[in-house]
Amino acid sequence: MKLVSWNINGIRAAAKRGFAEWLGSASPEILCLQETKAHPEQLGPEITAVPGYRSWWSAGERRGYSGVGTYAKSAPSGTAHGFGLEPRFDNEGRILVHDLDAFLLLNIYFPNGQSATSPRLQYKLDFYEATLAFCEARRREGREVVVCGDFNTAHEEIDLARPKENERSTGFLRIERDWMDRWEGHGYIDTFRRLHPNRIAYSWWDTKTRARERNIGWRIDYFYVSPGLWPRVRAADILAEVPGSDHCPVTLELD
Repeated sequence: MKLVSWNINGIRAAAKRGFAEWLGSASPEILCLQETKAHPEQLGPEITAVPGYRSWWSAGERRGYSGVGTYAKSAPSGTAHGFGLEPRFDNEGRILVHDLDAFLLLNIYFPNGQSATSPRLQYKLDFYEATLAFCEARRREGREVVVCGDFNTAHEEIDLARPKENERSTGFLRIERDWMDRWEGHGYIDTFRRLHPNRIAYSWWDTKTRARERNIGWRIDYFYVSPGLWPRVRAADILAEVPGSDHCPVTLELD
C-alpha cells in the first residue's frame, strides 16, 4: 500500500498545472492533501472524480483558507471531519480521519504559529495536544494510527537548512520542537527519519526567495505511525522533484 501526503497549496491552482495527470501517473492507493483552499461545492468533477479514485473534502468556515482532501482507490469504512473534541479544532477544515480497518489514517493540516508572540502559536500547541489526546484515546481502544500531513514544525536541526538563523522563527521554536519530542515520546515513529537517520531532505521551500532552486528548505511534512505498525513499514521518501506547490509530496509504503 502506497500512501502520499502533499500540501498542495491550492487544489484549484494545482488542477490547472496537471494535478490529475500526476495522480494518475503516481497511482498511490491513498493521497492526502493539505491546504486545499476550497470548499467542495467550488470543485468540479475534474478534481473530485479523478478516474480510479473517490475523494473526501473538509473545509473551514473561512473561504479560500486551510482545507484538506483525501483520494482513495477503495472507500474507507468510515470518515470523520474532525476530532470531535472542541469546535475550535474542527471548524478550520484541518482534519480528516479515515477508518481503513487495519488502522486509522489522520490527514491533518496543522496550524502555522505565525510568530513567537502571536495567539496562533498557542492555538497551534493546543491543536497538537488535541491530536495527541485523540490518537492516544484510539490506541487505548486497540487501534493503530497513521498520522500524515504538514506539521508546520521542523523537529531537529537536520530538518532545515539554516537552523541557527531560525531558532526564533515559528516552525523551529524550542516550544514547538519540545512538543514533537513529547509526541515521539508516546511512541509515534517518524518513518522517514527512522529509515534515513542521516539523510538531508526537505519538503518545503520559501517561494519568495526562490529557495527551492538552492535547496534552502525545511522538512515539515511527515508520516508518523504508531509502534504496532512499524513492522509493516517498507519505505518512506520525500519526492523533492515533484513541482506544483511550495511543498513536495512525502510517501509511505506499508506491507
